[in-house]
Amino acid sequence: MNPLRAFEATARRGSVSAAARELNVTHGAISHQIRALELSFNAALFERGGKRLRLTPQGALLLPAVTHAFAEIAAATAAMTRPATSGELRITCVPALLSFWMIPRLHQFTEQFPDVQLTLVASNDQAHLHSPEVDVCLLYGDGNWGDCWAKLWSRLELFPVVSPTLLNMRPLRSIRDLRDHVMLHGDDGREWNTWLAAADAADLQRGRQHFMSDARLSTEGALHNQGVALGDTITAGSLIARGELIAPFDLTVPANDAFFVACRNEVRAAPIVRVFIDWLFAALESDPMPELQTSARTIIRSRRQEDPKSAAESFRPVSSPRSRRVEAPQKRKIKP
Repeated sequence: MNPLRAFEATARRGSVSAAARELNVTHGAISHQIRALELSFNAALFERGGKRLRLTPQGALLLPAVTHAFAEIAAATAAMTRPATSGELRITCVPALLSFWMIPRLHQFTEQFPDVQLTLVASNDQAHLHSPEVDVCLLYGDGNWGDCWAKLWSRLELFPVVSPTLLNMRPLRSIRDLRDHVMLHGDDGREWNTWLAAADAADLQRGRQHFMSDARLSTEGALHNQGVALGDTITAGSLIARGELIAPFDLTVPANDAFFVACRNEVRAAPIVRVFIDWLFAALESDPMPELQTSARTIIRSRRQEDPKSAAESFRPVSSPRSRRVEAPQKRKIKP
């Protein structure tokens, strides 16, 4: 096992020194174990020369099998050491998703698994995937995180949200009215740029803007009448349903990234981890958020054909403090 472990670590890290540091042994011990493995196979596993070792064809053939075998052993070990759905489970989650979606539904999980103690951390830091202090991560990103297991949880649609109080004080009758509002960003500005471009308002003259570290803060800013933020179909859906926020325009755009559930391969087989991941998907499926403004692009296209005004001038709100229901336009039936 030791020669195989030395081979796998060296191939993954690209150097003997890095593998030695990871396995907490000497450089010479790693070299000796790799050499012993090569002698047993009567084949070279690495091309020596240069700063980074490269696998030979024989080494490239061996590596996937060794990596898979170690992952299976680690998963079985985790299942043996954590055989029951009880104990402590450590979760990191995108801050907005944790505040506005998970915590309001957390009782559903704790009632079903009362012996599980949860530790929840608001974070979208991918580094937690490799931390032994974290079991499961809910991340916003592209899902491409190397050696870890990741599964798409939900895609998102983005749209502006504003509080009813602010809307009563300062109307949003058209996109041009955004100039009179503070624009709240939950990122570096790319998501608002994407939405404005889809609304044919990329050149909109902007008023004041505030930049915040994540979407939870920008959404909370909108809740406290500080400006207009971009919400999404997951975290803002319940706030709109309760009347705390309003979606004033009939246009949504797909987010650049999505929500993923992710964890280390050796952790996923543990029962306590498996039941939490299953609950996450079941809770989303049983309580889906409403599809907002699905007919927006059709509406914009028809307006351009019928009215020479720009889309930015002809936008009309689809929700208001008195009526928040979003309805698609109905076609009139013509009797024969």
